[in-house]
Amino acid sequence: MASPWRAQRLTSSTTTIFAEMSALAVATGSVNLGQGFPDSDGPGFMLEAARQAITDGVNQYPPGRGIAPLRQAVAAHTLRHHGLDYDPDTEVLITTGATEALAATIQAYVDPGDEVVALEPFYDSYAASIDLAGGVRVGVGLFGPDFRLDHAELAAAFTPRTKLVLVNSPHNPTGVVLGDEDLAAIARLAVEHDVLVVTDEVYEHLVFEGSVHRSLASYPGMRERTIRISSSGKTFSATGWKIGWAMGPAALIDEVTAVKQFLTYVSGAPFQPAVARALDEGDAWIADSVRDLQGRRDQLAEGLASVGLEPAVPQGTYFMTTDVRPLGYDDGVAFCRELPHRAGVVAIPHQVFYDRAEAGRPYVRWAFCKRAEVIDEAVRRLGALSR
Repeated sequence: MASPWRAQRLTSSTTTIFAEMSALAVATGSVNLGQGFPDSDGPGFMLEAARQAITDGVNQYPPGRGIAPLRQAVAAHTLRHHGLDYDPDTEVLITTGATEALAATIQAYVDPGDEVVALEPFYDSYAASIDLAGGVRVGVGLFGPDFRLDHAELAAAFTPRTKLVLVNSPHNPTGVVLGDEDLAAIARLAVEHDVLVVTDEVYEHLVFEGSVHRSLASYPGMRERTIRISSSGKTFSATGWKIGWAMGPAALIDEVTAVKQFLTYVSGAPFQPAVARALDEGDAWIADSVRDLQGRRDQLAEGLASVGLEPAVPQGTYFMTTDVRPLGYDDGVAFCRELPHRAGVVAIPHQVFYDRAEAGRPYVRWAFCKRAEVIDEAVRRLGALSR
């Protein structure tokens, strides 16, 4: 008998494939280079600060906007690294990771029928958040093989129904860091069409030699229309803590706060002082971590090339892309489903991040935020592909 109750169900091919690949990794004993989280912890002084906070009884609801020391640390960190000055009392909101900040912002500002311009391939939560708000995704391609922004396609994406532009740089899954010409073009169009801009900058510090990340909020006419989102998870290797933030003009942040309070309300009480300390004292740790990550990027790139998978070496993030056609595959999903059985390694197919799936069909994403010995073992196993 059919249920008398009905609910809207959001299905995500990204969520499905991640679950499938994780299950395959366990079932086959594979090295998992699919999921994007580090396999080592962040700075010891940050971890100790969290333990001490628990011991000291920091275990109940924190203030709705986040504890003052963390909001102050976020503002000081952003001023120090990006030259952007935000009032910690009115222009900074602490969230349950960047994902909640994105969801709350989209729910606050996108109404049914509004168009949201975003870089395609999309981080998976974008699609769900826009769908829940009743918005319409308008993808602008960062497509292979060069993964460059097409400025003509970008300009054509704006219509009278455009409400919001969502910019992710450094970009997951491609590893692209948008350059000055790209960011200036986005800024010019946002001002011309008078639209809100949301920037997802969770990988702001994971940028490698030769590339520079610049926040879109720093461009002329942009601070007053931009909600800047980031988090501690990627920067400090603490993805499970889920401490993120949104920054912007007070009137914009007030609206995001009004939605956020009915999502999680608050979270992460003992982690908030720990992240505050990391932001205040962790610049040297970040620099060392990024140098180490660049070495692991190069290690995996060399290993993939040795088995015939020439990588698009990323400028940022901890993801790398390869085209699987040189190994006789034309479908990344088929490749990723066979890879654990053939070589004992797991990766993620690109096409689940696209509306235009054909554009991502031959590409596969690999995570290199793993220990050097794990990458060595993965490369050794991948040798089976060339035999």
